[in-house]
Amino acid sequence: MATSMNTRKIRVWDLPTRLFHWLLAACIAALLISGEVGGEAMVWHARFGMLALALILFRLVWGVLGPRYARFAEFVKGPAAVLEEIRGTADLKPGHNPLGALSVLAMLLVIGAQASLGLFSSDDIAFDGPLVRHVSDAVVDFATRWHLRLHWVVIGLVILHLAAIYWHQRIRKHNLLEPMVSGDQQVDDENASAAKDDAATRARAALIFALALALVVYLSR
Repeated sequence: MATSMNTRKIRVWDLPTRLFHWLLAACIAALLISGEVGGEAMVWHARFGMLALALILFRLVWGVLGPRYARFAEFVKGPAAVLEEIRGTADLKPGHNPLGALSVLAMLLVIGAQASLGLFSSDDIAFDGPLVRHVSDAVVDFATRWHLRLHWVVIGLVILHLAAIYWHQRIRKHNLLEPMVSGDQQVDDENASAAKDDAATRARAALIFALALALVVYLSR
């Protein structure tokens, strides 16, 4: 798709959304590594899991209360829009495209489930999740089994996510990385409005995340 001469940059990704993205990416990497190392690293595995769960809770709320392009209602579309994106016939719009929306939803669902199951999991050797003592052996067995299975789903999602970024960067010529770093995206829609990213927006996000983290810590005691 040719780039219009009337393109301009607008703020699409607010700072809280960008921080969520990169912190969750770091958490996933740390979780995969610490889970493979095992042993004493499982203490950090649990901590990163709790942080990931707090981030997921934050993003669910931010998807409703956040700025325009962070809201689910803005980027979650139906099957027709997804097919258009696959065929390459969809117009380039600010924010997540329909395929990107599916990736976001899949990540939120799987990472949220994985982190939640980890709270009830046990390796029967040296590590128990913080909520193991509150549930039956049957629940622990179920949670542990599915926590291990979803490990491979997480790896698959990461690979698909990286492949999608490569496809957009190299094939579609859509730069996805720079906007997620700077927050600004090139648009050719003169009616597109910038997302709010002021001090009040960031303070609201900080409060939501603090409450989400406090809830996870409280429930994990």
